[in-house]
Parts: sequence; C-alpha cells; structure tokens
Amino acid sequence: MSRIPGSGLAKGLAVTLRTMTRKTVTEQYPDVQPDLPPRTRGVIGLFEENCTVCMLCARECPDWCIYIDSHKETIPAAAPGGRERSRNVLDRFAIDFSLCMYCGICIEVCPFDALFWSPEFEYAETDIRDLTHERDKLREWMWTVPAPPALDPGAEEPKEIAAARKTAEKLAAAQAEPQEEDA
Repeated sequence: MSRIPGSGLAKGLAVTLRTMTRKTVTEQYPDVQPDLPPRTRGVIGLFEENCTVCMLCARECPDWCIYIDSHKETIPAAAPGGRERSRNVLDRFAIDFSLCMYCGICIEVCPFDALFWSPEFEYAETDIRDLTHERDKLREWMWTVPAPPALDPGAEEPKEIAAARKTAEKLAAAQAEPQEEDA
C-alpha cells in the first residue's frame, strides 16, 4: 500500500475544522455557577447540636486533619436522691482542609449524623494556614447541605417501619379487645 503524502495532515485538519464548527460547552465560571451533581463532595458541614464529642471522626481520619477539644460538664440530678450526670461539651471542632483528602470516612463513622457533605467549593485562601476552618465556619456550611434524596416510590418498605407498624397494630388490637368485652 502506498500512502498519499500529507494524508495525516489532511485528517488532522478535518478533525480541527469539525471541532471548530461545534457549539462550545464552556461555562464562564465566576459569572455562571456550575450545575453540580447532587452528591458533590465540596466541604464538610458540622451540625453541632448532634455532636457528642465521641471523637470517632478524629480517630478514624487517615490524615489526622480533624481537631476536637472538649470538657466535661456535670449535670445535677433530675430528681432528689438521683445521681449527677456528666456530659462532654464541645469547645473546638476544626478541620484542616489543606490536609483533608475528602475521603468521607469521618462522615460515614459519625453515629450521630453531625457531619455532612456540603456542595460548597469556593473556600480558597491565599495562605495555606487559613485552610483550617473552625466550627463556626463549618456550621455555616451546614445550611448549604442539600436535603436527602426522596425514597424510590417502588422500593420495598424499610424493615424497621414494617416492624413498628406491626407492633402498633397489635397494641391497637389489644387495646380494642378490652373495650369490646366491657360493652
């Protein structure tokens, strides 16, 4: 087979011309906000009221980028003769996003749903030391967390709800029986 000289160049120019005639899909970022997928991993938002300072997130973090400080507070007995209780109070919760690799392990291990993915991604700083965000900034990002997706209408009912309904029906039937016997 003999090759025609310059055929490769002609094919390359044909591809270039074809691409030049197509409509561009570039979005001008600062002017037009990108349409992000629903499960975008931006930053981590903190729902402080749910945090019990169990430290699981900090212990499981492979990068050790979560800093938590707390103190114990004594709660007086609710009833006379009862015993005092103690609880942990959150003093500091900070995440160093210069170290974070956005793996989401902290969010997965949190048993009290205190950490969530926020799609917020505009948190650049000029100094790397400013990428450690404290709990007030993490709390602000919490309000940008999207609502969880709706359940699939064709999906099977969760076992917990089915069991709770069955128990409620048994209780209602048991309560209705004595009333029928009295009548």
